[in-house]
Amino acid sequence: MKAVFISYDQAHHEAIIEILDRMSCRGFTAFGTVQGRGSATGEPHYGTHAWPALASALITMVPDERIDILLSRLHTLDESKPLLGLRAFVWDIEKSI
Repeated sequence: MKAVFISYDQAHHEAIIEILDRMSCRGFTAFGTVQGRGSATGEPHYGTHAWPALASALITMVPDERIDILLSRLHTLDESKPLLGLRAFVWDIEKSI
């Protein structure tokens, strides 16, 4: 099992939930409104007068065999609206309860 942390512009939220639903990735935890900026490109998401955009984030646990498909679908979404911003990070889950 893998954990996938997804950080994204709020405008992507419904599309990301739809991707998870279509892949039968039912469980996730959404962090709602978060602030940040990309490491190389993209506008900051601070929710201020100067930088009004905001981001969201979520984490989901995904079976190993679904990771590549999920990342591919998220990448396609990111490429469809490159100015919004979307990043996904994957790491191993060693144990859970």
